[in-house]
Amino acid sequence: MQRALITGITGQDGSYLAELLLDKGYEVHGLKRRSSSLNTTRIDHIYEDQHKRGARFFLHYGDLTDGSSLTGLLYDIRPHEIYNLGAQSHVKVSFEIPESTADITACGAVRLLEAIRRSGVASRFYQASSSEMFGSAPAPQCELTQFRPRSPYACAKLYAHSIMVNYRESYGMHASAGILFNHESPRRGETFVTRKISRAVAHIKAGLQTKLYLGNLDARRDWGYAPDYVRAMWWMLQQDEPDDYVIGTGEDHTVREFVEIAFACVGLDWREYVVIDPAYFRPAEVDHLRADPAKARRVLQWEPAITFEGLVAIMVDADMRETEDLVRRPGVQRRDVLAMEAGR
Repeated sequence: MQRALITGITGQDGSYLAELLLDKGYEVHGLKRRSSSLNTTRIDHIYEDQHKRGARFFLHYGDLTDGSSLTGLLYDIRPHEIYNLGAQSHVKVSFEIPESTADITACGAVRLLEAIRRSGVASRFYQASSSEMFGSAPAPQCELTQFRPRSPYACAKLYAHSIMVNYRESYGMHASAGILFNHESPRRGETFVTRKISRAVAHIKAGLQTKLYLGNLDARRDWGYAPDYVRAMWWMLQQDEPDDYVIGTGEDHTVREFVEIAFACVGLDWREYVVIDPAYFRPAEVDHLRADPAKARRVLQWEPAITFEGLVAIMVDADMRETEDLVRRPGVQRRDVLAMEAGR
């Protein structure tokens, strides 16, 4: 039985990847940070009692800032495939905590690669690289485009990407990187702009929220559906030779377009509810990201299945259902929801 280790398994991509690998018959192990509060919502539906006979899904405490825990896990699990999805992944927040972002996102990859090298475990390695590494480079961006990062997060991702290439070339590791453009879903964190929009639309429609505060509406991004993208991750590690691949739809849309379609899904005019707040602008903006995924289409035979409009509809529909469940809870009032919003 194939065994896989996923860092960042409690995140959006980690949860979808775990589902995919379990469907393919893998034994799946996930790295989980110790926290005083539960943070397993996205994977609770696939959780298995580890004492159950035939269990194939396991969680382990560990951290990308703790190299010894990573080495110990590799010795114990001896995974055939390792997917490094763990990171401090919020671009705006990375300007506020740049040192922590570098420690987790950049140095975490080094610690994991060193754990593979020193343990001698024969694992294929996937590094979750990011389109943010392209920064101000002209669109469309492909594997040969020069990187011009514009945030501490992008700089940390570029270091992780570069050190992965170095380990591949220096030690002959089967290490590949997916340079993924923006990919979203109902499991996206509520502080990311797409989920912030879809969630606000549902709350406004239900009368629980009156305004949506956003930053740069003119930023253009290549948005896709996260489950499509984790398929590409798996395909990369099934190739005979390791390599790097740009993954995206090849289309770009503005934040304004996302907002307009999301509000239209519930019959509302976005201009009556959206307020521009300068606090949400980045110190250094990335204006235009659009993938050239020709290599992935040619080599991996990968194609996205969900359109941009379909993605927006999926997210709004999911948040509408979640909001309806929230409203039905006894004692939940509008002020309670607003208080939760303020706490974010």
